[in-house]
Amino acid sequence: MKQKSDTPRPLRREKAFPAPNSQWSDVKEKRLARQTRVLVIDNEPGIHRVLRPALKACGYETIEATTGQDALELIATTAPDAIILDLDLPDVDGHAFLIQMRSFSDMPIIILSARKQEIEKITALESGADDYIEKPFTVGEFIARLRTALRHASGRQEFDTHRIEAVGLTVDLKKRCVSRNGAAINLTPKEYDLIAVFARNAGFLLTHREIFTAVWGTAHESDTRLLRVLVGQLRAKIEENPARPRIIQTEQGLGYRFAATAGR
Repeated sequence: MKQKSDTPRPLRREKAFPAPNSQWSDVKEKRLARQTRVLVIDNEPGIHRVLRPALKACGYETIEATTGQDALELIATTAPDAIILDLDLPDVDGHAFLIQMRSFSDMPIIILSARKQEIEKITALESGADDYIEKPFTVGEFIARLRTALRHASGRQEFDTHRIEAVGLTVDLKKRCVSRNGAAINLTPKEYDLIAVFARNAGFLLTHREIFTAVWGTAHESDTRLLRVLVGQLRAKIEENPARPRIIQTEQGLGYRFAATAGR
């Protein structure tokens, strides 16, 4: 695969192509009763050569685009269930394309990019990306994150979303209680607010700002130190080994991921 420079670049804000709003209701109808379809938008042939057989082997139908314009035409005519998006497209910046997509669609969008700067990741996640995977990547992790995004988007209809489980921990959002191996865990109100935010977004990367806003509200200035303290307190109560957390995982410089699944 072609390697790209890590030199920081200013984020471009070109206007994306007009969204196919008039066709979007038809797109949703086309998704019914067929194989899950994934649109891969990347102008590197090597990416398509890697992902095409990997997705097929996992039971996904793959469609491919190399430009933003081609992608929008395929979205209108083929109704994909998820999008894999490179930020470096030849005709439009990926951030602008992402913002345009979020103006008319809530389908899962995973960024697959060689851009490694923290600001790129934060901008994409806060603009509506469901996840961000750096190139180079492993196919196994890619497939796992795609499955998580699709499960989250479907509303986890096959699960009871009020009950979240992980490594012996159970979070019951309906009863507002947390337990480990059947024994109740006493949490402060803020600790419960934090674990509830994590549980509702199990498997997904949440940025520091997203978590802070959900727990403390928009009126407060985001303070990552305060958030780290609260996360530390929560880990001390729910993790088997807080020094090596398995449930609340740190994504360095970005935020946290709650490694749990919806229980039956």
